[in-house]
Amino acid sequence: MAFVTVKPTRIDTAIASEIADNTNSGLEDVAGALTWGADEHVLVALAAAGWLYTCIRQPQRRPIADHVLVVSLATAVLPHILKSVFGQTRPDRLTVTGHRHGVPLSGRSRDAFPSGHAVHMGALASAAGLLPPARRRAVRGLAVALSLTRMALLAH
Repeated sequence: MAFVTVKPTRIDTAIASEIADNTNSGLEDVAGALTWGADEHVLVALAAAGWLYTCIRQPQRRPIADHVLVVSLATAVLPHILKSVFGQTRPDRLTVTGHRHGVPLSGRSRDAFPSGHAVHMGALASAAGLLPPARRRAVRGLAVALSLTRMALLAH
């Protein structure tokens, strides 16, 4: 049971309505596949694999790998704690039009806030500050794109 209920703003509702009215099952399928790139299980596995690789092959980059692994582990836990405090209904539970256009149901209905995927991506985008400029921009652009897939699916 959530202690704080977070209600959607008018902008939230307008964006969700626009997505529901203008999506289709093809777009939803693509967004559904892409959103796995920001899933906590995938990210922790990749961070652990990257950490092991760095320890073995590039020990001079170990501080970066340590940071990414710790951030990945922390952001795997933090959204679950916050979702127990905050309750917000997912936009996909508030649309009929969207479901007719291919919007799937995602997660538990009252777990819209915060977006775990966006928390993971925000933390990793911040950790990308340790990378050279070109890689940093690429990671941050990918983080924004993967976060937006959750909106396209009306999960947040």
